Amino acid sequence: MTDTSTPDSTVSAATSTEAPAPDETAEETKKSETVTSESDLFRQSEIAADYVEGLLDILDYDGDIDELVSAGRPMVEVVGGRLQPLVGQRGATLEALQELTRLAIFRATGSPSRLLLDIGGYRAARRKELAAVARNAVEKVKEHGDPVRLEPMSAFERKCVHDVVNAIPGVQSESEGVEPNRRIVVRAAD
Repeated sequence: MTDTSTPDSTVSAATSTEAPAPDETAEETKKSETVTSESDLFRQSEIAADYVEGLLDILDYDGDIDELVSAGRPMVEVVGGRLQPLVGQRGATLEALQELTRLAIFRATGSPSRLLLDIGGYRAARRKELAAVARNAVEKVKEHGDPVRLEPMSAFERKCVHDVVNAIPGVQSESEGVEPNRRIVVRAAD
């Protein structure tokens, strides 16, 4: 998964007329790599929730919206009945809505976001399916020794599979190809 977050503040060496000492440069680098604060992440989830609520109103869908921060990421979960059209086939509509919501956050804050949007519990259910796919691929690799190439997946799906495979000793996974045909290859560990 690609981290598209940016520091919430940067320090510019150009403000000084003298060249910074090596220790100052290292300190400035540390400051510029500061992770987005918890309050900034929660603000992103609030912006996203407002945006998604507006979309639901326009589309005349009912759903309860939960905004939270988990594992250093802003998250918005929409729960309710009749939400499947917002997920789409294999989560394609959900991925598009997530990108639009990330753009809304960027427009409001000026910073990219790693927001994770879930609708109707799709992501949790898909994680379970992908864990089974990953374990099946691992079994095939251990049984036959040949690499197993999985079907193309979204970045979210690939991360779920990588997490499962990498937790099992004796096998490894890597992504190959380019979007939208990027896939995972599971093989015996070197």
